[in-house]
Amino acid sequence: MTFPGTRLRRAAAVLGAAGLLTTALVAAGPAVAEPAPAPRPGSPALGSAAHSVTAGATVVPVQSTGPAAERFNLVVMGDGYTAEEKGEFRADVDKHLSVLWSIEPFASYRSYVNVWAVEVPSPESGVDCDPGLDAPARDTPLDMGFWGGCDPGSVQRLLTVDSGRAAALADLVPGTSAANRQIVALANSDTYGGAGGSYATASGGNALSSLITPHEIGHSLGGLQDEYDYYARGVPGGAYSGPEPASAHHTLLTEREMREKRAKWWRWLGEESESGGIVGRYEGGLYTTQGVGRPSRHSLMKTLGYAFDQVEREVMVQAISAKVNLIQDHTPNTAPLGDDRTVWVETLHPVGGALDVVWRLDGRPLRTGGARSLDLRALRLAPGTHALTATVSDPTPFVRDPAIRASAALTRSVGWTVDTALTTPRDATKPAFTGHTPTASPVGARSVVHADTTRPAHRTPAVRWALDGRPVATPGNDRDLDLGALRLSPGTHTLTARIPGTPAALRWTVDARPATASYALSPPLRTVRRPGRPVEYVYDGEFTMGLSARDDRQGAVVSQFRVDGDGWYTYYGWPTDADGPFRFSPGGTVVDGLVYGKLGRSRAVPWDDATHDYGTHRVEYRTIDAAGNIAPARTFLVTLVQPGGGQG
Repeated sequence: MTFPGTRLRRAAAVLGAAGLLTTALVAAGPAVAEPAPAPRPGSPALGSAAHSVTAGATVVPVQSTGPAAERFNLVVMGDGYTAEEKGEFRADVDKHLSVLWSIEPFASYRSYVNVWAVEVPSPESGVDCDPGLDAPARDTPLDMGFWGGCDPGSVQRLLTVDSGRAAALADLVPGTSAANRQIVALANSDTYGGAGGSYATASGGNALSSLITPHEIGHSLGGLQDEYDYYARGVPGGAYSGPEPASAHHTLLTEREMREKRAKWWRWLGEESESGGIVGRYEGGLYTTQGVGRPSRHSLMKTLGYAFDQVEREVMVQAISAKVNLIQDHTPNTAPLGDDRTVWVETLHPVGGALDVVWRLDGRPLRTGGARSLDLRALRLAPGTHALTATVSDPTPFVRDPAIRASAALTRSVGWTVDTALTTPRDATKPAFTGHTPTASPVGARSVVHADTTRPAHRTPAVRWALDGRPVATPGNDRDLDLGALRLSPGTHTLTARIPGTPAALRWTVDARPATASYALSPPLRTVRRPGRPVEYVYDGEFTMGLSARDDRQGAVVSQFRVDGDGWYTYYGWPTDADGPFRFSPGGTVVDGLVYGKLGRSRAVPWDDATHDYGTHRVEYRTIDAAGNIAPARTFLVTLVQPGGGQG
C-alpha cells in the first residue's frame, strides 16, 4: 500500500554509503541487539523517554490483512524525521516495503502480515554521529545513532536504537506484543547503515537502504547469520576454528558428508540456487574466509541485492508462519456435535498458494477436495459417537524438511466429537461475506484471491467465482481462487465472487499487465545487430547501465537484472548515488571495502577472483510491480574486449 500524497525522497547517498553490513554481534546463534546506549548531550533523559516518545505519536495502518492478534505485525517507525519531513518518512516506508514484497518468502506470505507505521515528529532532523563521531548529537525520539550509538570502538554502519523507546512506540499498536511483531526503525539518513537483533534498523534514504531491511529481518526474525567472510571491511576474516555451527546455513561438513549424514541442507544440494549458481558448499561465512561453508555463492545474507537462497528461504517460511495460526477459526469443539449439521474451518490464505485441508472420520481420510466445510448428513454415520478431525497444512515447495512441515508453523489440526443422538438447534445466521482479499487495489495475475463467508449450522454458503463475466469452476475449495492457474492474457480483468441467492458480491480488478523496463547504456565502441539475436554492445572498459520502469498502475516497481544467468539482482542505482546508473567494469569497483559491478563472474570483496572476463555476456532485466506481476525477462548482449581491440 502506498501512503497517499507521498513523493520520492531525495536520493543522493553520502559518505560511507556502500556495500554490505556487518550486523550480527555474535558468530553463532541468533543475532542480538545491542543494549540501549547511554544518554548523550542533546538527547532526552531516559527516565522520561516512554512518555515523551509516545506523546505525539500517531499509528497509521499501512497494510491490514486481519486482526493484529492473529497476524504477524511489522511495525515501522522513523527517527529524526521532523513534522515537515513526514512525507519523506512515508516515502521511505513505501520504498522499503515495495522491495520487501518483491523478495520470497515475503511475496508469498504477504497476506500473513499487517504493517503499521508509527509516526513521531522529531525536534531535530537526522540522527546521532551521522556520518562521523564528530557530528553533533540530535534531539530525536528514538535516540538512533551510527557507530553503535556513538561508540568509538564500534563501526560507522552499526545503527542502533533505544530499545525501550522503540518498544513504547510499538505498544501503541493494539493487539501487538513482542511475540507477534517485528520492529523496524528507519533513521532519517542517507548514510549506509543498519543492525539486526531484537529489532531491525536501517537508514531510510541510502541507495541500498531498502535492501538492508530484509537482510536485518533475516537476522531478527529468522535468526539467520551473516555469510560475510570478513568482519572489518577490506580485511579477510581468517580461518574458522569453532564447532559445527548452530546456523542452518553454515556447516563444517562437505557436500558428501551432508548427503551421507542427511544433515544441514542436503535436501537442496545440486538445485539451481534462487540467488544464482547451484546449491552446494561455498567456502567462507560467519566472518571467516575458510573452514566453514555456506549454501550459495551469494545470497541476501552475504550480498545485498540477491534473493534468499532455498536454505534461508525455508528458515524464513517457518519463522513467518510460526507467528500465526493456519486455522483462524472453526466450529466450536468444546462439546459433542450432532450429525445433522455442517462443520467448518477457516484458514489463512497465502498469496502464493492455497493451504490444504484434509478431513478424517475415525482416522479415515474423507474425499472432500480440500473443502473448508463438511456436511455430516452426507456421511450417513452409524449410530454412536465418532471422532472428526480437520488438518490444515501448507504444501509450499519452499519447505523440504519434514520436521518443519510437520511443525505447528505449517500444520495445524482441530478435532470434534460427533454424537448421532444429538440434534442441532436452528440458527438465524444469514449468508454473507466475512473476509476477503482487499478490493481497493488491483491483484496480480499470479495471486491467490480468497473470500470467506458466515457459517450457518445447517448449510455452507457457496462462493461462485467469475472472471470477465464467465464462471470459474472451483471444485472442493471454493474459498480460494488461484489466478495463476488460469493463465490470464495480458491486460486488465474483472474478478467477482458471489453468494448465490443473496445480493452479496465482491469485485476485484486483476492486473495482468506487468510493468515495463527500459535500459540506458553509456556510449559503446560499436553496436552490433544480427537477425535472431539480441542487440550487442561492444566496450573495452567500464560502462554504465541505468534501468527505469513504467507501469499503468499506481505503486512502486522494483527493477532487477542478472548477468550470464546468475541470480537476479535488485537494481538500486549505484551505492553512492541512488539516482546514478549501475557501473560495470572488468574487475569491479571497490566502494568502502566491497566490490560492485564486476562483469562476468561476480566479485564481492577485494580478495575474490579479479580475473577479467573478456568476451560476450548476456544481460537480462525485468520488473516486479506492486501487484506482484513479474515481467518476462528481456535481453541484450555486452562484449568486453581488451583495450586495443583484442578479445582474449
